[in-house]
Amino acid sequence: MPRPSRASPDRILAAAAAEFARRGYSGARVDRIARRAGVNKAMLYYHFRSKQALYRTILGRVFRLAGERLQAIASSGLTPDAKIDRVIALIATFVRDHDFFPAIMLREIAERGAHLDRDTLAAMAVLPQSVARIVQEGVAERRFRPIDPLAAYFIMLPPILFYLAGAPIRKALSDRHVLNLPSIGPEAFVRCLQQSMRLALASTAQAPAEEQT
Repeated sequence: MPRPSRASPDRILAAAAAEFARRGYSGARVDRIARRAGVNKAMLYYHFRSKQALYRTILGRVFRLAGERLQAIASSGLTPDAKIDRVIALIATFVRDHDFFPAIMLREIAERGAHLDRDTLAAMAVLPQSVARIVQEGVAERRFRPIDPLAAYFIMLPPILFYLAGAPIRKALSDRHVLNLPSIGPEAFVRCLQQSMRLALASTAQAPAEEQT
């Protein structure tokens, strides 16, 4: 039996990401993913064994790529304050570039992580671990006040997800004259969040003497 002709797995993954974002894991259908990708179901299953494999591949790729970038920031020679600024900017840009991600994650949160396997969770864990490393560094250098390192991560992440995921709702509010929302673009939002995190983390302690010279 001849092998199916080659088709781009990335095209299939992009179609699956859009389907999962729109309908969630339970509502997503393989036949719709195949049609959106321009392949038949046999071709889809040739590359990915199941809907579950598609879902886990998408999230695994996103978390691994984001984790690598956050680890690079954590390992850089920047000050902890500058690292936090970079982390916030990176997460916002990353989520905008992967616009399916907020909807998928908000659904997953609502369903208590029902579809996250151990490998996906392990890839996800690199994100808060990287931020925690930066916060611990800032606390050790007395640039940050004592704070639970993981708490800092969960303070900064939800605003980004909700702001970007809520764009259609903000537009509807303005277009229908229900609420006159001030105009704030992603860049301005990121600056506001960076300033807020600096204030939230700021220490009143003096920096080490060698840093004051």
